[in-house]
Amino acid sequence: MSADTVQQYIDTQWERPGTKKGGPRVIRAYRFLLRPTVRQQVALAAMLRDHCSLYNAALQERRDAYAHVSQTRITYGDQSAQLTEIRDFDTERQGRWSFSSQQATLRRLDKAFVAFFRRVKAGHKPGYPRFRGVGRFDTVDFPKDGDGCRWDSTPKDTVRRVRFQGVGHVRVHQHRPVKGRVKTVSVKREGNRWYVILACDQVPAEPLEPTGRVTGIDMGVASFLTTSEGEHVDSPKFLARSADTLAAAQRDLDRFPKRIKARNRTRKHQAAQARVTRLYAKVARQRRDHHHKKALDLVRRFDAIACERLNIAGMTTAPAPRPDPERHDAFRANNAAAKAGLNKSVLDAGWGVFLGILAHKAESAGRELIPVQARNTSRTCPRKACGHVSADNRPSQEKFRCLRCGYAEHADRVAAINVGIRAGLVLPVP
Repeated sequence: MSADTVQQYIDTQWERPGTKKGGPRVIRAYRFLLRPTVRQQVALAAMLRDHCSLYNAALQERRDAYAHVSQTRITYGDQSAQLTEIRDFDTERQGRWSFSSQQATLRRLDKAFVAFFRRVKAGHKPGYPRFRGVGRFDTVDFPKDGDGCRWDSTPKDTVRRVRFQGVGHVRVHQHRPVKGRVKTVSVKREGNRWYVILACDQVPAEPLEPTGRVTGIDMGVASFLTTSEGEHVDSPKFLARSADTLAAAQRDLDRFPKRIKARNRTRKHQAAQARVTRLYAKVARQRRDHHHKKALDLVRRFDAIACERLNIAGMTTAPAPRPDPERHDAFRANNAAAKAGLNKSVLDAGWGVFLGILAHKAESAGRELIPVQARNTSRTCPRKACGHVSADNRPSQEKFRCLRCGYAEHADRVAAINVGIRAGLVLPVP
């Protein structure tokens, strides 16, 4: 499992039922804060910088080969075979790090090219792989525990440590026990913090006791989610709450030139940049903590949960420009400003991250999560004898009133009821 996949479901329970003795087994990711010394922080930063340099050099080689040698394509195997020569030539930088971690970096680039060509063939916007700046390369993967890294599963004292080649034994703030067998280890930088991510398999599943309750949920902006029973969870709006502080920090950062070399950055510039990074990291941690708590609450209370299958990427795209047919160089209004505000609210809510966490927690706990089509869930009358569908049934954000039968209810609850009906969990309103 790559670090990107592990990071996407941090501290979530990813169950894959098996047939081994002792019940089903799961794959679970653990994320712990590292407490490196000053010297170890310098070594960790150097490791990221050298892996970033390797990634960019491999990307440049592929670009040059395709452009100058009759469109020759270089594969991962070709570049991996050069690692030994590169390490012997540059022993002070590339030679000091784990060989397998460098292979994982080259494999990450290969996956980027595979995804690029897949999008080209499918006719989508391809997005050619780009060079990574040092500030945007924040993860190093170790594909196997014991090869370039070692998780100390039996510490001699109460302090847990993890060893990285070229860095040493780094202290770990382990806030929960690690179960199962450690398969892969990754080190990740977030702002001025360092984390270790462990992917473990053969973890015993922990199914919860049945409750006999089912529900449908509707995701929203005004309310984060609404259940078919009528429970509303307020949207935390962590990004909106920090908007003023973030704006002030961003203004301080904007006083410096946009593109400035690292050796020319002053302490004030570094402090301003670190402040912006720290604030965004705090918002991300708050949002992730909120999602975990709400998902766990739903999993504990309901045996089956129905949710909408949302195309969040399509929902948050900018509106297409509308050329004015009467004027060659002019465009008509397309409500881009209002759509931008809505997109920001949707992304602040983090529906995709929440539904991913909910899916993995539900599967690990033996619950069922059923995604259904989201179209017209808030415009359809949930009465069994009606079922009228019309945009006029929802005159405002909160109100729903069926034009045919007169049924009135909160629009978000109507959507949650229809989600439950489509999943076969909730009965229509009599």
